[in-house]
Amino acid sequence: MSTFSLPALPVATLGTPRIGPRRELKLALESFWSGKSDETALLETSAALRAANWARQKALGVTIIPSNDFSLYDQVLDTSAMVGAIPAIYGWKGGPVSLDAYFAMARGSQGETERHTSCGHAHHDHDHSHGAPAQEMTKWFDTNYHYMVPEFATGQRFELSSLKAVDEYREARALGYETRPVLLGPVTYLKLGKSKDATLNPLSLLGELLPVYIDVLRRLAANGAEWVQIDEPCLVLDLDAAAREALRRSYATIAHALPPLKIMLTTYFGGLGDNLDTALSLPVAGLHLDLIRAPRQLDDVLAKAPQGLVLSLGVIDGRNIWRADLPALLDRLEPVVAKRGTDHVQIASSCSLLHTPIDLELEPDLDPDLKTWLSFSIQKMGELATLGRALSAGRASVRDALAASGQAATARKASPKVHDAAVAARIAAVTAGMADRKSAFAARAKIQRPRFNLPAFPTTTIGSFPQTAEVRKARSAHAKGALSDADYEQFLREETKRTIRWQEEIGLDVLVHGEFERNDMVQYFGEQLAGFAFTKHGWVQSYGSRCVRPPILFGDVSRPTPMTVGWWTYSQSLTTKPMKGMLTGPVTILNWSFVRDDIPRSAACRQIALAIRDEVADLEKAGARMIQIDEAALREGLPLRKGEWKGYLDWAVGSFRLCASGVSDETQVHTHMCYSEFNDIIDAIGAMDADVISIETSRSKMELLDAFRTYKYPNEIGPGVYDIHSPRVPEVGEMTDLLGLARQRLADGQLWINPDCGLKTRKWEEVRPALVNMVEAARAIRAAAR
Repeated sequence: MSTFSLPALPVATLGTPRIGPRRELKLALESFWSGKSDETALLETSAALRAANWARQKALGVTIIPSNDFSLYDQVLDTSAMVGAIPAIYGWKGGPVSLDAYFAMARGSQGETERHTSCGHAHHDHDHSHGAPAQEMTKWFDTNYHYMVPEFATGQRFELSSLKAVDEYREARALGYETRPVLLGPVTYLKLGKSKDATLNPLSLLGELLPVYIDVLRRLAANGAEWVQIDEPCLVLDLDAAAREALRRSYATIAHALPPLKIMLTTYFGGLGDNLDTALSLPVAGLHLDLIRAPRQLDDVLAKAPQGLVLSLGVIDGRNIWRADLPALLDRLEPVVAKRGTDHVQIASSCSLLHTPIDLELEPDLDPDLKTWLSFSIQKMGELATLGRALSAGRASVRDALAASGQAATARKASPKVHDAAVAARIAAVTAGMADRKSAFAARAKIQRPRFNLPAFPTTTIGSFPQTAEVRKARSAHAKGALSDADYEQFLREETKRTIRWQEEIGLDVLVHGEFERNDMVQYFGEQLAGFAFTKHGWVQSYGSRCVRPPILFGDVSRPTPMTVGWWTYSQSLTTKPMKGMLTGPVTILNWSFVRDDIPRSAACRQIALAIRDEVADLEKAGARMIQIDEAALREGLPLRKGEWKGYLDWAVGSFRLCASGVSDETQVHTHMCYSEFNDIIDAIGAMDADVISIETSRSKMELLDAFRTYKYPNEIGPGVYDIHSPRVPEVGEMTDLLGLARQRLADGQLWINPDCGLKTRKWEEVRPALVNMVEAARAIRAAAR
């Protein structure tokens, strides 16, 4: 690390990764949840991670360091805890929100007397004799980060129930770091929430909510905070007049109550567009712009923004891992600074760095050329500091850094590692007919149903089974060379065989092999495709303790050899029941990777689709007659503005169809989607023309099925009947109730029964009883339908 001693233009990160360079938070959380460690140990680890984050930013030259960007699970859940939006089912009676209640909202509770503790506060015992399900979880805007959906009730009241924002500001100050506390804005928070009462508009709760925010802000000001960052990413969405008025009311009320406190209003993931005038009318001291997602908005803002407004320019990509072309950025930024002055401009990441891995220097095995093109969280802080120094002290002060940046950008554009003429030729040869099945679904179904001869309401799972400590240990030993290829394969075969036998024993109708050979549903395929690279420590948080290592899609994509045929062939040889071939779809591979930014996303997706099409064809040749192509991430790539939806859905659905449509009518194509809002794109889901889709509906209590009031879904569908992201085991009656709701909207012949996602992250002691209950629920529904 290098330390800058001279003053520089203010630079800000907006937020940093929480998990730690070696996923220390994940380990601490899972140790606490399993009972191996106590609350004190968890809180000590958390404090150490925060202190390290603050120290790292200061050492790298970041001058506006955030606090309250750390979370034990999710910042939206933290906000619910702050304002006391705790549904009654979690046993909260007011006062400080305990860790037990907090984690019950995130993960559910199994139904036992739990001892609720809150650091520094009295203990409270609450009896949850039947347990409580977790709150609904969905994607944070168009990212692969998940948040816990706030739940509001008629007569909702709010109260200050967590001083986390104040405590962490004080904690940083005691360590010698002046920080800018981060809060999720009140309007965005309400818009992210839901109510079981369809007549309750969450924005109607604003008057109840604002006093809590004002209380928190007053406490921050009293403890010395000069600036507070308030995130209102809803400003990049399509807003109606009521939402805009809610924003005006919120910030007018806050400004009236807190005249000395300066607010940096933060927007990200898109441009302000038709909300620009609203944003500029708000009585705030600063406005942050995402100039990666919406670079063209800068001119409009400069033309309208009052001279006294501090502009925070988000020019370093907080969501991708490509090194910035700093000389080119300076060409854009220098005129802005000259016009507005160094005291009214800040340089920042486009959004929080939460979405990027921590440190590129932990990756010594990456291709040397590729490594020069990359920038992780720590490197992005360095880029920010370089820009700040160049804009205040001149380019000569950082000449070497700028030269290296420019050289890397030039080399990447020309590299043969990026461009493959054979891939380009194959893309050029794609025809429209390649995206169509030979026959319509009705004709395919007449061939498929007698072939498979499945019972009514057939049961299956989404694909993966628990990746136990033994599986992970064997994989690690194999990677280190301590377990031979032959011994590792034998281990995997035994795990697969046991899992298939168990599925047969409990009576599942369509089987899967468990995917024990796979590390991650995207990484496994990316490692076998040309054009992808992988890290060892490039972890990013998906939700809670769940971390993923997104592949780096850096070049043209092709499939050198079959990827899954061998494991499918072995697995099918063990059973006479149908065995699904399991693939990840092109849109999900794209959306869950760090994607190259030198070609359109649609072009990269079509390349992946052709590679997966080759795998589908080889599975069919090997005898597979059920092939599942998961598109878990299709919706999260949806643009935030509805006016841009059609363009995305056209190429996303087209890419799925391109990869899936080369098979015969008798081959049944499945797909899976999870944890997103689907009602508003149900037509596009139908247009995918998968024979069977499995989809998340359990946390939202079959809310998806509202779409079928007006849309007659033509194909078959498995609405998930239990939430696999919680350790809680659902009872048979819960699942039959959900299936009853499904039968009100869909014909019995359309319905499959399955969990709402893969079982990789669960433990066998949770999975076994849950799937036994699911099979029993299917039998009950069959009996009721006779």
